[in-house]
Amino acid sequence: MSYSMKVEIERFPIAGVFRIARGARTEAQVVTCTISNGTASGRGECVPYPRYGETLDSVIAQMEKVRDLVERGITREDLLEAMPAGAARNAIDCALWDVEAKTSGKRVYEHVCNTPLRPVTTAATISLGSVDEMAEAARANATRPLLKVKVGADNDAARIHAVAASAPNSRLIIDANEGWTAENIQENLLACAEHKVALVEQPLPAGEDAILARIPHPVPICADESLHTVADLPDLKGRYDAVNIKLDKTGGLTAAIILHREARASGFSIMIGCMVGSSLAMAPALLLAQDADFVDLDGPLLLKEDREPGLKYTGSVVTPPMPELWG
Repeated sequence: MSYSMKVEIERFPIAGVFRIARGARTEAQVVTCTISNGTASGRGECVPYPRYGETLDSVIAQMEKVRDLVERGITREDLLEAMPAGAARNAIDCALWDVEAKTSGKRVYEHVCNTPLRPVTTAATISLGSVDEMAEAARANATRPLLKVKVGADNDAARIHAVAASAPNSRLIIDANEGWTAENIQENLLACAEHKVALVEQPLPAGEDAILARIPHPVPICADESLHTVADLPDLKGRYDAVNIKLDKTGGLTAAIILHREARASGFSIMIGCMVGSSLAMAPALLLAQDADFVDLDGPLLLKEDREPGLKYTGSVVTPPMPELWG
């Protein structure tokens, strides 16, 4: 069977400004891959991430390098060897899963999950801002059961206190995006413990986190930027209690399934996360979210407009994708 592959850039304006410790964005820029076999077409979406040296152009160039292999019918397993982990492989891998499902009539979850998909509760993100701005945002989202709070600047303890006071019934994930230091991490962790924060995500820069093996963890600590593939897991033992699996880091659902299994076997709690993208990027991750300890798939909630058809969000509860979207 012969295939064709189309690669395109799409842009989705963000509602307001999405701000983390490394900067701010007003637009989600994604690369969409469509693979067709003459009978059906499948799609995958990825978000190039500058933190990992990716740009729109570099991701598209990576995808073009394997165009011939894809159009000759490469398998998902062989794709793992043909491309490095990252956004480019993610888009192709997810498109391959989708076209296989649409050709066979068998949903992807039937291959991946033990039971039919169910709705899950996702975190909702509070962007980094001043103490007052974040308190106001927390009040506006205080009915949500789980908030992911972006920090990573001076005076984060005050931000944590303010958000916790403004959303007293919400569980909190505090995400520093590598913004804390060896000098302030213990103070910030104690502030988190005071408010019974559920998880602290990537407090220190990747590669500069050895101190995590020597200090108490009054709150569980989750690796994000420090984790990309299965090969990273051994170095995380003793430093982290949980790992954040994102398909744009693993390089697709196929690799993420393997990482999920190995991380569980190694004793880590699991978060399933995302970059800021549309429902098409969230849909494959929802399969792994079925038994995750934490789900952070709120990308579409940050957009002014999602793609159609998209995922259905009712408050913080997201419903599994319909076949028209993916899988």
